[in-house]
Amino acid sequence: MNETNRPKKITPDSKEFVLLSGIAGGIAGCVAKTCVAPLDRVKILYQTHHSGYIADANSRFGVVKSLCRIYKTHGVWGLFQGHTATLYRIFPYAGIKFVAYEQVRRFLIPTPSQETTVRRFLTGSLAGVASVLFTYPLELIRVRLAFFTESGRRPRFTDTIRLIYKENARRNILAGKFQNLLGVLNFYQGFGVTLLGMFPYAGMSFLAYDTAIDFLAKPSVARYLNTTTVDSGERRLKAWAELGAGAVAGMCGQTLSYPLEVIRRKMQVAGSYQQNGLLTLRKTIMSIFRQSGLRGFYVGLTIGYAKVIPMVSISFFVYSRSKRWLRLE
Repeated sequence: MNETNRPKKITPDSKEFVLLSGIAGGIAGCVAKTCVAPLDRVKILYQTHHSGYIADANSRFGVVKSLCRIYKTHGVWGLFQGHTATLYRIFPYAGIKFVAYEQVRRFLIPTPSQETTVRRFLTGSLAGVASVLFTYPLELIRVRLAFFTESGRRPRFTDTIRLIYKENARRNILAGKFQNLLGVLNFYQGFGVTLLGMFPYAGMSFLAYDTAIDFLAKPSVARYLNTTTVDSGERRLKAWAELGAGAVAGMCGQTLSYPLEVIRRKMQVAGSYQQNGLLTLRKTIMSIFRQSGLRGFYVGLTIGYAKVIPMVSISFFVYSRSKRWLRLE
């Protein structure tokens, strides 16, 4: 394509860039989450030590057994139970995460000479924290929907919201004006440990992805991985190479943050089966350790890899391609 006829690239400091990068990120997140939704359901059941599924977590082909049991009990929709809530959450979550990443990167890494490992890690971490701050209640609702396994009926989104709002037993001893506040705070069960987990997860994911892309861009490697685009004549990474970089990012982020994710899931569902409401961080850690020892903090890690590696890979890939389609790069 002639340089004069090529569509003008949208600059990162424009409002249009913020809007379109948010849309690109939201689409990427939804596509990636949909691809791994059945595995996500099983992983949540394992992480929360659900009595009907925890035995499968440590057995050979346990994931397959769990998927088959869910299918026999609830049908295909059972494999995607809670996925509607996931999409409600993931579009703004992924959108905010990628917008925040682009904008924080402009501030922390304004020039190539300032692109250090620490700055890359901080950029990804702050982007992850920003996305969680705005979307955590939807994440809690999604986990509760996925945790429900009784046959005969499926939990409704609105009913789940109502139950979470009402479930804290300590509300009874407080004045009415504080009861409403505690009802809202119920939607932030496990929020502190989520932030603790998100900081290393998002930071490592973006750092690993950028590092992998840098490695693949080296001349000695790039000649095997690049392809020439028809419209602009530019050299781009082949699709499988981009997906591979995302896979490395997913594996690194998951490995670093997984124990905190297990603790978070346990805290998120505590209100649905605990008479006294919320679990503290310390009580949650002790409960997991007494029940399963150190292995309890890594229960479901295999399925975590099986879910997160393709999810992060697809997410980065779709975001990268969407940016090109939307003229953001």
